[in-house]
Amino acid sequence: MKIALVTGASRGIGLAVAVALRARGMHVVRVARSLTDAAAERRTDIACDITKPADVERALARGVPDVLVNNAGIFLIKLLAETTPADFASALTTNLTAAFLFARAIVPKMVARGSGHLVTIGSISDYIGFSGSTAYAASKFGLRGMHEVIRQETAKSGVRTTLISPGPVDTDIWDPVDPDSKPGFTKRKDMMRAEDVAAAVVYAVTQPEHVAVTEIRLLPTVYSPRG
Repeated sequence: MKIALVTGASRGIGLAVAVALRARGMHVVRVARSLTDAAAERRTDIACDITKPADVERALARGVPDVLVNNAGIFLIKLLAETTPADFASALTTNLTAAFLFARAIVPKMVARGSGHLVTIGSISDYIGFSGSTAYAASKFGLRGMHEVIRQETAKSGVRTTLISPGPVDTDIWDPVDPDSKPGFTKRKDMMRAEDVAAAVVYAVTQPEHVAVTEIRLLPTVYSPRG
């Protein structure tokens, strides 16, 4: 039975990914700060502050998963002048450094084993810069860059890598933004669902071993250029 570790798996896209992979017969390790350590059939929950190396080490004590889904992240919309140094540092730490900590701990062991799959959940903001996304875009562009380097470093090792970059997805990250009240934003009824992104993850990781799905970009059919 394959093991998949999903970060930020207590809600939103991470939860949907965890549910979908478990439905495909994998044992899913769900990692999130808001979880409580627990175990069920083909599921293990681990409380973990993904920004803390000691917590990451503890979360990985059970061994090297077959699939790592680096999903955890935070979202904020602020103009450059309104973005504080603390805002910027928080976005980089949660969206980029945490993914680095998990990748650094797991991917080299996948390479040594000769198999594994790294899935990075990026964003439309990892290839398009939107006004008001100074910190978020910096973290997501950085995430794309790190993922691309890992792809190069793992080439021909047996480890596959997939970057999934979705446009707006209707999760609770939009609650403080209220896009329905703002011109230029995709309305929540038109956004994708977390399950749509989860389906893309399942597609990528269930392809035959000789097939590498290197990147998937997802957008709502009805889409506003602002996000």
